[in-house]
Amino acid sequence: MTVKRYNQNLAYKTMIQPLTFDIKRYAINDGPGIRITIFLKGCLLSCDWCHNPESQSAKVQKMYSKSKCIGCGECVEACPENACKLTPEGIITNPEICLLCGKCAKVCPTKATEMSGEEMSVEQIMAAIEKERVFFEQSGGGVTFSGGEPLMFSGFLIKLLDECGSRNIHRVVDTSGFSKKETLLEVAKRTDLFLFDLKMMDDEKHKKYTGISNNQILENLKALAETGADINIRIPLIKGVNYDEENMEQTAAFIAGLSGEKMMINILPYHNIAAGKYEKLGGEYQEKGMAEPNGKRQQKIINIFEDYGLEAAIGG
Repeated sequence: MTVKRYNQNLAYKTMIQPLTFDIKRYAINDGPGIRITIFLKGCLLSCDWCHNPESQSAKVQKMYSKSKCIGCGECVEACPENACKLTPEGIITNPEICLLCGKCAKVCPTKATEMSGEEMSVEQIMAAIEKERVFFEQSGGGVTFSGGEPLMFSGFLIKLLDECGSRNIHRVVDTSGFSKKETLLEVAKRTDLFLFDLKMMDDEKHKKYTGISNNQILENLKALAETGADINIRIPLIKGVNYDEENMEQTAAFIAGLSGEKMMINILPYHNIAAGKYEKLGGEYQEKGMAEPNGKRQQKIINIFEDYGLEAAIGG
């Protein structure tokens, strides 16, 4: 991919007020029951297969879809800095003078121009969550905090988790596990279920495909398991990256050796449906040999986990 990677050295303590880039209602794959999923913007990983590239930067971003643009010029007229220009190739934005104010997006009749990233207070997010309470109560659902990486914004996340806990709302945190151990354990005190992403076991491969080492992630998973936390492991299954039997054997052995009850394994086959999002951000999606594994390989992977006494399923 050519989308600029987010600064991975950004200190956690500087990330106090995150942006929300999406709120997904009626979610059924982010934990039990019918849920509302809150997506916080910003991630310290930059996975090559990321299907939400707009989640990586913690800043507001402008997204543009040429196929939706009707060339009306409303955005050009609305821009206070004259940063937008209508050309035969569509709208071109000068990033040097664009303020990311969003005025162009507000007047766009076809939503060809959109802004990714909105500042929402704890109170505003809780108001959105409360509107879905009837579905939680009927289905055993709740709220899932995802990203990006919600652990980057631990202070803000903990406030949300505490507020949900005081209202008896089931809480799920979807995480890569990359944070300070102390941060994860504080969040664990307030979380009913973790969806923990586990990419691969080889550290050099992990650095190659995500931009960071997996040492802290694996140590954090061990520490989290020792608390007795309820954890589902999510593994993206990607041909050409991590679907080889050696990696899966190592992954299964590692998970089987963790403390506590055996964890559910959700296998998530790779897809490239995010290619359009990279284009909207002004980048280009590069598959680099990545592909979806066939059904036979998926079943083989499930069998490997079952051999270690672990329950595994496609999706979830």
